[in-house]
Amino acid sequence: MGIKKIVNKVKEEVKVLRGEESKDKRYRNEQDYPDVASAQAAFEESKKKLFNVNLWSQLEGINSTFELHDARGQKTTAEMPDIGYFVKITLPASNVENWVNVSGIRIEDKLAEFTVHPSEKPNPPADEEAVTKHFFTKEASSTFRVELQGTTLIASEIGRDEYINNKGEESGARSMLNTLIAEGGWAGFQGLQWDKLTSYLVHQKEAKVE
Repeated sequence: MGIKKIVNKVKEEVKVLRGEESKDKRYRNEQDYPDVASAQAAFEESKKKLFNVNLWSQLEGINSTFELHDARGQKTTAEMPDIGYFVKITLPASNVENWVNVSGIRIEDKLAEFTVHPSEKPNPPADEEAVTKHFFTKEASSTFRVELQGTTLIASEIGRDEYINNKGEESGARSMLNTLIAEGGWAGFQGLQWDKLTSYLVHQKEAKVE
């Protein structure tokens, strides 16, 4: 990499740290099947895994905790989210809550996905700040997708507009914490987490049985 490219890369990272620029990222795993029938059966099972968010916490090794909450903010064992539901995400070795809200669900013959955006904690106590409880701003989105292309099963996590939540009222007292999480702990863990999840969704890995 030339000096000019290195300098430009550093400038970009500085803007990202300041919350002035965002990143887009995509993680993907795929699995081939010998025939259409077995691929279709695998896809149907993948859809169940995709939407049963609570089971994501049971993946082997270092893993985040995912808890599905309904539109009222109550924890639920539902195996399918709905628009307006919330997911509480807790990173490993952390008690910091990060909340996202389900903003879209799409189900087609060969594709299923849902999209989430960072959000406030549902029904916060009266004395708690009404700020985005996430290290990215509300503009950010994550789409979790499984799709069947011929006899190839594909799972993806698609992150868009990942601005660090460290500016203005939206970040509240979490400005510095969000920067440390986004560019520190999460930046180093993100690839491992989504590789683990997408591998699980195409049946390369399984959840622990409890």
